[in-house]
Amino acid sequence: MKKKLNKGQEKFLLSLFGPQDVLFQREELLIYGTDASKEFAWPYAVVRPSKVEQIVELLKWADREGVPIIPRARATNVVGACVPVHGGIIVSTLKLNRILDIDEVDFVAEVEPGVVTAHLQQEVRKKGLFYPPDPASVNISTIGGNISQNAGGLSAVKYGVTKDYVLGMDVVLAGGRILSLGGRIRKDVVGLDLKSLMVGSEGTLGFFTHFTLKLLPLPESSVSILVGFPSLDELVFNAIALLKKGLIPSAMEFMDSGVIKCIKEIYPLDVSSKVDSLLLLKFDGNKRDIKYCVNELDKIFNDSSAIFWEKGVDPEKENELWEVRRMINPASHRLGDNKIALDICVPRSKIPYIVRVSKQIGEKYSVIVLCFGHLGDGNIHVNIMYSGGENQIGAIEVKKEILRHTIQVGGTISGEHGVGILKMDFMETQVGVHAKKIMKKIKKIFDPNNIMNPGKAY
Repeated sequence: MKKKLNKGQEKFLLSLFGPQDVLFQREELLIYGTDASKEFAWPYAVVRPSKVEQIVELLKWADREGVPIIPRARATNVVGACVPVHGGIIVSTLKLNRILDIDEVDFVAEVEPGVVTAHLQQEVRKKGLFYPPDPASVNISTIGGNISQNAGGLSAVKYGVTKDYVLGMDVVLAGGRILSLGGRIRKDVVGLDLKSLMVGSEGTLGFFTHFTLKLLPLPESSVSILVGFPSLDELVFNAIALLKKGLIPSAMEFMDSGVIKCIKEIYPLDVSSKVDSLLLLKFDGNKRDIKYCVNELDKIFNDSSAIFWEKGVDPEKENELWEVRRMINPASHRLGDNKIALDICVPRSKIPYIVRVSKQIGEKYSVIVLCFGHLGDGNIHVNIMYSGGENQIGAIEVKKEILRHTIQVGGTISGEHGVGILKMDFMETQVGVHAKKIMKKIKKIFDPNNIMNPGKAY
């Protein structure tokens, strides 16, 4: 790999993109060297393509020259997936931001990678359609970034994750070759499923330029319910009970005692001191189904150890209940200037155990650990809060021990954030030596000269 661009290479980029869409100055490059992980490395340059043809020519040239290419959109990922650890050129997708089609007959949308996810959701709603994936960064993250990381979100328990909505894509490979994978069809078993291989590949296999996404009918109605329990064990027991009843929520979130405590410091959350954990549910569908769900939930919670439950049957009240969930991030920073954010995923039955162990590990290193997340699919967000250098060392040790315990109970080190550079040390522990070697061989087939986001994941 080259260490910097020479004058000839700079001239090529200027001729391909124009001076308005190429950045070379260090003050311009600074923000592009990092992402939400706060890790940093200097890129050689930044380019902002607006046409697929520019990407094709760029990847032909970069492959010949041995220059790393790092796809980037809003950089909301927290694992360093956009950080140019080997230098190279950051390729911003933000000018590739068109919604090309919303089809009410095929129930599909065709979009470019720079489309902000919330914007797509708003546009399809106007036609009575629904794009379910909703990562926490939905208002700022892009479809391309979501697909690169296979983003999840609150609605995954009922609707699945991003990969479940990708019907087709166009990918430019190193050397400028274009792969067109899938399309508007819902079923296809011809050959290997290369499309699914691309989803979650973190920019290491190719550059995404076009997507065909599956849409659903917009649900007619919804209801949200906030429930307080005396323990996390009781919360999980009752959550599984309602799933056994066939009541499938579109969102099923939990918050532990530490989260409740810090939210109370900045938000008027009026719950009894007997409440140790909170369960936040949302159900959507037609009005008849919603009415049935509410009646069944009343029966379940009446016969349970629930200390209270509060329903939101109109948009205003629902928004009020979900504001509790939205307060977690700002509230958590009262406990530390920085945090390590894990997104482990374990079998539902193991959630209370992993939460207890995580807190015990935190106490061992004098670090505060907060646990919350998507109970429906076992996806726990573990926030390890810290301030200062010595505290950071303890936080890193807490992270390592929690990830080890996660793997031991049959969990995964990443449910929706990806691997990037921050979880690479644990990847082989989870998937095994042979699986990792296979991944590296697959990477070499798509990217023989290792120019696509090198140094990430595997």
